Amino acid sequence: MRNGGFRALMAYRLCSILSYQMVAVTVGWHVYELTRNPWMLGLIGLAEVLPYFCVAPFAGYLVDHLPRRKLGMVACLGLATTPLLLAAITVGWLGDGHGVGLIYASVAVTGMVRAFLGPVYNALFARVLPREQFAHGASLGSVVFQAGLVVGPAIGGVLVGSAGKHVAYFTAAVFAIAASMAIARLQVTEPPRQLQRAPIFSSIADGARFVLGHQILLGALALDMFAVLFGGAISLAPAFIKEILHYGPEGLGILRGAPALGAVAMGVWLSRHPVERHAGRVLLCAVAGFGLCIIGFGLSTQFWLSAFLLMLSGVCDGVSVVLRTTILQLATPDAMRGRVSSINGLFIGSSNELGAFYAGSMARLLGLVPAVVLGGCVTLGVVGVTSWRAPKLRRLDLREL
Repeated sequence: MRNGGFRALMAYRLCSILSYQMVAVTVGWHVYELTRNPWMLGLIGLAEVLPYFCVAPFAGYLVDHLPRRKLGMVACLGLATTPLLLAAITVGWLGDGHGVGLIYASVAVTGMVRAFLGPVYNALFARVLPREQFAHGASLGSVVFQAGLVVGPAIGGVLVGSAGKHVAYFTAAVFAIAASMAIARLQVTEPPRQLQRAPIFSSIADGARFVLGHQILLGALALDMFAVLFGGAISLAPAFIKEILHYGPEGLGILRGAPALGAVAMGVWLSRHPVERHAGRVLLCAVAGFGLCIIGFGLSTQFWLSAFLLMLSGVCDGVSVVLRTTILQLATPDAMRGRVSSINGLFIGSSNELGAFYAGSMARLLGLVPAVVLGGCVTLGVVGVTSWRAPKLRRLDLREL
């Protein structure tokens, strides 16, 4: 934290996450207020994920071939565009404020811009820290990320309730502009550019081949993706509160915040005690622990036990996120960081949305408890398959990278 460049990068990450999360909670309230239709809430995620998937491969290419700091500044200004458009819709400057088509179009802008934020962060991360500090930096980055996931929705909800949706949107825009200013102050040397650039699709394919051919990196990404995809029990928390735990609406906030609380605590601990030896085994055990916590949550009928199990799942997930991020930084050549980070985003970026869709579908077919327990069991199966098919990951020592 004595590194000024690292502090500026953390400010960029925190402000961009706060802006994104404030918009997410406010636009959900906005759409449901207009439609009273839960299906329309699902379309918000779809409106963001589809543009993200389309833009992400090209975003990685641009991050590898254009000045990263300037690209991050432009991406943050683009992030401010969505809340400004939504604020204009709310106050009636765009349309009559009763249609949702413009809202979805504004959310699509966020999907396109978000494709740049992760690759820019990962590329600049490797420029502001020496390699021996990557594990410490990844832990602190995880703390900042998880803190933003907790604080952003809380600020957005308070502003919507006390001052109105338009104030929440304008505040989100201010945070996005602050992120742009933070990255503008970042003093970092850009890597040398190649005089002859490969064709764009060939360059993107090079990044994909690198990831698919790197057993350790591919195993870590796949492990994290499938754990989030099949273990997404938190998306069913509202139904568990009402049908299983019989607790009031305030319990939903506790359950939603419990995993992030565990992840923040683990991130702080790992920032002082980074894992290096037996990192692969620790990663596999952490994801297995996550699966066991999800199974326990599905079987629990006591509110505080369920909250405790979700907090433990956040502890396990915090270990997984920090180790995956560290592996990504150590294993990726600097000239390829943008493309590899974009592929990481394709693996991880939409897992929460797809996991929520999977959990809801299985709950409709099997019921709440069987759906969650099955998801945890599948997560354990993924750990077993990964351990078998990726022996290099199982035997990984971070010092070897």
